[in-house]
Amino acid sequence: MKNEAPQQHDGSDGAGGYSSFRIRNSGPLEGTVRIQGAKNSVLKLMAATLLAEGTFRIDNVPDITDVYTMGELLSSMGLTVTHGAGTVDIVCPAECSTVAPYEIVGRIRASIVVLGPLLARFGEATVALPGGDNFGSRPIDMHLRGLEAMGAEFETEHGDVIGRVDNLVGADILLDFPSVGATENLMMAAVRAKGITVIDNVAREPEISDLAEMLNKMGAKISGAGTSTLTIEGVDSLHAVDHTVVSDRLESATYMAALASAHGEIRLDGARAHHMEMLLAKLRSMGMTITPDDEGITAVVPGRLTSVDVSTLPYPGIATDYKPLIVAMLTLSEGVGIVTENLYAGRFAYVSELTRMGASVRIDGHHAVVKGSEQLSGARVKAHDIRAGACLMVAALSAEGETIISDAHHIDRGYTNFVGKLQGIGVDIERVEVDRRR
Repeated sequence: MKNEAPQQHDGSDGAGGYSSFRIRNSGPLEGTVRIQGAKNSVLKLMAATLLAEGTFRIDNVPDITDVYTMGELLSSMGLTVTHGAGTVDIVCPAECSTVAPYEIVGRIRASIVVLGPLLARFGEATVALPGGDNFGSRPIDMHLRGLEAMGAEFETEHGDVIGRVDNLVGADILLDFPSVGATENLMMAAVRAKGITVIDNVAREPEISDLAEMLNKMGAKISGAGTSTLTIEGVDSLHAVDHTVVSDRLESATYMAALASAHGEIRLDGARAHHMEMLLAKLRSMGMTITPDDEGITAVVPGRLTSVDVSTLPYPGIATDYKPLIVAMLTLSEGVGIVTENLYAGRFAYVSELTRMGASVRIDGHHAVVKGSEQLSGARVKAHDIRAGACLMVAALSAEGETIISDAHHIDRGYTNFVGKLQGIGVDIERVEVDRRR
């Protein structure tokens, strides 16, 4: 099929009803979950197809709203995007539009990474300032400064960033912070620049290595992926390839958090333990038994876990996307845990929803002090973003009564078959339509 999202991904039924999840207290979990391809990788891999003419096939693609939105963006620029079962085929023509329009970009923050590929291949780009999850300011200054070091010039007009360059040239770039988006944008620009680009203090996430692997398959010359320094020798041309997306460590963490809440034993096929070593160490210290192997992870939680203190840090530290899940686990653990947010301000919006369920969470600056309870209470709550929605699901699994999580479309942006996978391991969950006019 072409770039069309399934009906279940729509947040509204058009008549006042909005998709929500109804979750009831579930007993111990049991079963196997197949982990999807990483959302935070596939969107950048799709953007990388702008770098070369030809037909690309990307496998292990999650069936999520953001993939369809990125496909819609590429289609608006003249590429042909076809979605299959776990695949996306993208045909990039010799010429395409270099304009990424606001009506699409405003729905997905990852869309900013088309800036680097467009400048590298076509020498111009007009990209609306990005949207996506609303949890604090994440400016693109580092993206622009790095591209300027390679010779690009920018102006802003009516909410658009307009970039131009005759030829990108290699440069030495030092990032102020190991930004994932800036690393990806600069890496994709540098592969077509004249000469050698060295980028220091880059992001080290597995998704960066996944993008570098695909670019190298295309003919790029990138070394250092997974370390703090990337060295990129520019090439004159690249070619289309097939590539399989790395597994989603955030989805793996979500199902382990669900297990922490409801207890039991689950198998995560495709999960990669070496991509989340710091998180697994924390979960083990809380009392979870985790057994990794070459094919995935088996996790066991026989009873209530013990609280720990956690701080978010750039990879390989605890990712900020894990934090809502950790807070949810701590609301049900024994003792008091302190969670410190070191990366983004304002990412505690979900806490007010947890307190509606009876959680004891106190915010003190960039710290959350969480006192565990034996059981929470079901309530009507709202998902403010992808991981906040998953966090509320975790809390709901062992809450007394019934929990309704509204704004399910946020969760659909990050999880394939969220209801089906949870039902498969014993969760009492269903998608319902809730009339907000009541």
